[in-house]
Amino acid sequence: MSTFKVNLIAINPKEEHRQTPPVEVLVDTGAELSWLPKQILLDIGIIPRGKKRFYTVTKQLIERDFGYAILSAEGFQTNDEIVFAEASDLSLLGVRTLEGFSVMVDNVNHRFVATANLAVSVKNYT
Repeated sequence: MSTFKVNLIAINPKEEHRQTPPVEVLVDTGAELSWLPKQILLDIGIIPRGKKRFYTVTKQLIERDFGYAILSAEGFQTNDEIVFAEASDLSLLGVRTLEGFSVMVDNVNHRFVATANLAVSVKNYT
C-alpha cells in the first residue's frame, strides 16, 4: 500500500471565519482520528474538550487532547474530532474524517473517490 499527503484545513465551528492555513497531512487509514499541531488549533480558538489515549506504531501508549472542528480537504468537508498533536507527532488525516467526507482512498492514483453514504432502513415496530 502506498502513502500520500493532502492539505487539511481546520475551521472553528463556532467562528467559521477562523481557520488554519492548509497543513500537509499524511492520509492514514490506520489512524482513527485526524491530528493537527496543537498550536495552530489553539490559534483559531479550538479548545481541548478532553483527553484520549492512543497506541503508537511502536506500541507506546500516549495521551493527547482532542477537540472539535470542521475539517476540509480536496473539496470535501465534515465535522469531526481533532487531536492536538505535539511537536513530535505526525499530522494525520484519519479514517473517521475520510468516512465523514464520504470518500474512499485510491492509493494507486493518490486521490479521494467520492462514494454514496450508507442508508439504514428503520422499521416502525409499534
